[in-house]
Amino acid sequence: MTKTTRPPRLAVRMMALSGLCAALVTGMATLPAAHARDTVPTQKVSVDVEVLASGLDHPWGLEVLPDGAILITERSGALRLLREGALSGPISGVPTVAARGQGGLLDVALANDFAQSRILFLSYSTRGDDGLGTAIARARLSENGGALTDVTEIFRMNRFSGNGRHFGSRIAVAGDNTIYFTIGDRGDADRAQDWNDHAGAVLRINPDGSAPADNPFAQSSAGASEIWSKGHRNAQGMTFDPKSGTLYAVEHGARGGDEVNLPRRGLNFGWPVISYGRHYSGAEIGVGSAAEGYEQPLHYWDPSIAPGGMAVYRGEMFPEWDGDLLVAALKFQLLVRLDLDDESGEVLGEERLFKGDYGRIRDVIVAPDGAVLMATDEGDGEILRLSRTPDGGN
Repeated sequence: MTKTTRPPRLAVRMMALSGLCAALVTGMATLPAAHARDTVPTQKVSVDVEVLASGLDHPWGLEVLPDGAILITERSGALRLLREGALSGPISGVPTVAARGQGGLLDVALANDFAQSRILFLSYSTRGDDGLGTAIARARLSENGGALTDVTEIFRMNRFSGNGRHFGSRIAVAGDNTIYFTIGDRGDADRAQDWNDHAGAVLRINPDGSAPADNPFAQSSAGASEIWSKGHRNAQGMTFDPKSGTLYAVEHGARGGDEVNLPRRGLNFGWPVISYGRHYSGAEIGVGSAAEGYEQPLHYWDPSIAPGGMAVYRGEMFPEWDGDLLVAALKFQLLVRLDLDDESGEVLGEERLFKGDYGRIRDVIVAPDGAVLMATDEGDGEILRLSRTPDGGN
């Protein structure tokens, strides 16, 4: 993939800075510095990539508010608001997080009635007597966006441990207002097969933290009441298709075996009994890639792409991508577009965008106007906006 010829991104920023300095000298300090912008051809359409914000500390999750402002989590513990090109200071009231290893402040999701209630949900790693674990909090964002109030921890996983790996934890809010979220196996693969352990699972709770009555084990002692599906290694992407209501999740494999799955009630997706990858040592995992009683992925990658967030594209800006899955990737620093068949939902093909151009892509969402927003998982992390090149061509 070849981008249009332009100066290196650093050079563009230096030129923008020079222009701003010149404006200051001539008394025109109200003029903003220009954002770096690339034009990138893809298989079906040409896209413009614009930097909306930079200087973020490993941004992890994104949400667009009804007024168009963007909420951003930073793994080190800050929640910020990007509005009209200005990045806020840290929003007060965020729960204290244990920012260790892969943990910290992770995802943010809005309640379905956010426009009226101002309620949102946060996932994060926290500290307990036995080490670290994943938690979910509910809070209310103030009208001016500067503070969280009524902050309540509504879920805390039932077994903490000492390592800093595989916390999950992406959130997806269903149409019935239930909250789905992921927790990884916490670096201990066997936990993903223990139905009484919250690790290695997709979980589902009500907005108050209680378990919905139709969860698989809500009326049984055979498993934890919050568990929805099991056998997940470390899912860091999850989303609903806003058109069909289908729930998708994407998870990290070991050496190979990253998977897109369809988490459904009470199903077991196999980790570590089955996998399309291998251990980092090269040894085989479990009994192979298939076994009775375990679900197959919709799609898998070998070698791994190290997937982050994901979105189903539904928007007016890129009708060529309608219904396709967009998957952020850390390892190869790219965005994957999976072409889904309209009828069967099967993956027909794959396109890899922006490989190595913008760093590790942690999250991807679709904005209300149909643009695509991405966050880069870097110490100088950026928020990027993908929009249709005006002529729409390649």
